[in-house]
Amino acid sequence: MPDPSAAAGGPSAAGTPSPAHGPSAAAGAPDCPGSAAGVPDPSAGAGGPSAVGTPSPTPDPGAAAEPGAAGPPPRPSASGGPVDVPDPARSPARSRPQQPSDRDNAPDPAPTPGAQRAVGGEHRSHAVSWPVARGLAGEVGERLVAAPCGVAEALGQALGGVVVALTDLPAFDTSAMDGWAVAGPGPWRLPHGEEHAGILAGCSDVLPLRDGEAVRIATGARVPPGATAVLRSEHGTVRPQGELYASRHLTQGQDIRPRGQECRRGDELLPAGTLVTPAVLGLVSAAGYDRLRVVPRPRVEVLVLGDELLREGLPHDGRIRDALGPLLGPWLQALGAEPAGVRRLGDDAAALRVALEASDADVVITTGGTAGGPVDHVHPTLHRLGAELLVDGVAVRPGHPMLLARLAPGRYVVGLPGNPLAAVAGLLTLAEPLLRTLSGRPAAERWGARLSEAAAGHATDTRLVPVAYEGGGRVRPLRFHGPAMLRGLASADALAVVPPGGVDRGGRAELLGLPWQTGPWQTGLAGGAR
Repeated sequence: MPDPSAAAGGPSAAGTPSPAHGPSAAAGAPDCPGSAAGVPDPSAGAGGPSAVGTPSPTPDPGAAAEPGAAGPPPRPSASGGPVDVPDPARSPARSRPQQPSDRDNAPDPAPTPGAQRAVGGEHRSHAVSWPVARGLAGEVGERLVAAPCGVAEALGQALGGVVVALTDLPAFDTSAMDGWAVAGPGPWRLPHGEEHAGILAGCSDVLPLRDGEAVRIATGARVPPGATAVLRSEHGTVRPQGELYASRHLTQGQDIRPRGQECRRGDELLPAGTLVTPAVLGLVSAAGYDRLRVVPRPRVEVLVLGDELLREGLPHDGRIRDALGPLLGPWLQALGAEPAGVRRLGDDAAALRVALEASDADVVITTGGTAGGPVDHVHPTLHRLGAELLVDGVAVRPGHPMLLARLAPGRYVVGLPGNPLAAVAGLLTLAEPLLRTLSGRPAAERWGARLSEAAAGHATDTRLVPVAYEGGGRVRPLRFHGPAMLRGLASADALAVVPPGGVDRGGRAELLGLPWQTGPWQTGLAGGAR
């Protein structure tokens, strides 16, 4: 059943019951071990609480250093009070949820929209603002413990500490060009019989030159002691008597890369939290690293709820295709997670409880079942397991019946609505900031653009609207942005954050980037939301 919250000007999230399952999601995403990277974002949502970074100590030679064990002070919650955070020093065995208790025999809590909902023994407001929810999601987790791995395996993960140079770069004076190493002013004498031989890259035995002497040299080869410059091949002529003449004036040190030009041993090359890119792999390899200390990808398991979902074929007999299955795995991996697989449970409360108890993933994502319908089992199941409900509903359209809970220290549940675009809103609101913090990935720079058309706003809630880039620093809101629709998102370059009341034509809106849209069209938009 579609989410009635999509229409601009509809009822606010607080006090509005949400439907039962709409199109839910999660396809059999393969188990793709991956990587991740970055530093916890201190400002996951505009206006939300700020995360506190953790400094890194001096690294050990050969690997980026692990930050110290001392954790940050308690962080303020959205309401201003302290939020308990798990101990960042996690044991190799992943934490398990609480064992069954007296809650097992307690009646399921009745969904009471607009009132206080008791889950895990705490009372929290049923809905919070979108900036506060996103900020809190980026604060409640702690960065996973960094561990060493081979340089090649570190791609896409975040450095767990500072990387310092283990050697000078270059490690010795090298030739920047093919030509001749020369000593003093020319013309120069070449060694007998070596007009076409010389020093190649990798040669270890290099004889010194005296004034007036020259020797052939290849790019990257070690410059012999006594050499004052390198004469390029195209600028030199060797005469029959074995003398080398230059057609251009040479300056002292020309075309020689001096030792330590790029860095000296012990120089800081990269700070903790840097995302390991192919360029980083090349730099650390050149600097002498065989292994790097990186933050692992958080493992994420997806549980698809809803008896109405089909895995193949056309919709029929009241059943619909699972739309989010093919989407969630790749999207989660782009957010720095390691997808641990997808399980389809239907509308089965017992199966949901068993799956949550058995999962060893850092984050479990459920699709559907977060509202107050007759087969929405997420809230009652979290109650029975003693979970702490951190966010229970967000004032955002679409997607307001989303939730974030702590199942046990270091283990979280993100409940997404069943409607596809509503689920994506939940993914960007709660899952993305949480996974960014766990994986240590840096936050993307906030950016924005002017709207070429007005975007209608809800009276009290934030709206997330797919937009397409039109050029000139402007974006256009797209049609097909209902909670059950993905057609607009499939054509979008970003999602615009439309505050309550809307944005007029020509007004500026903050944009949420999509993982697959990182092209040059964003140039000139960075920082536009400030």
